[in-house]
Amino acid sequence: MTGEEIAALLGEDPAHVFKTLVTRGKTGQYFVFVVPVAAELELKKAAKAAGEKSIEMIKQKELLPLTGYVHGGCSPIGMKKAFKTFIHETAESLDKMFVSAGKVGFQVELSPQDLAKTVGCGFADLV
Repeated sequence: MTGEEIAALLGEDPAHVFKTLVTRGKTGQYFVFVVPVAAELELKKAAKAAGEKSIEMIKQKELLPLTGYVHGGCSPIGMKKAFKTFIHETAESLDKMFVSAGKVGFQVELSPQDLAKTVGCGFADLV
């Protein structure tokens, strides 16, 4: 199921529904990016936000052992380890946003500020 389909099932604007993407920087550090479901993460912008020379998406088979989440159910909250995380800047102006609740098909609604405070992350231009 696509992010846009999940937004439709929730009866929400896709701009309020976000996906969680896990990457690896050139230094080997992992980073998490939370972007609108209809958007593509721009790797150059992600690298700039993370202070890396380059960033690449991790392979799908690496996701579960690294985060504890399966593809399509990856949440920025409660990963096995705390990774430096960034939320796309458009979320800052929203009253609420939806992110995966850690299981495929399940979403959690919260304010972007609460997510930032819970995960200890910031906002950046990522798409």
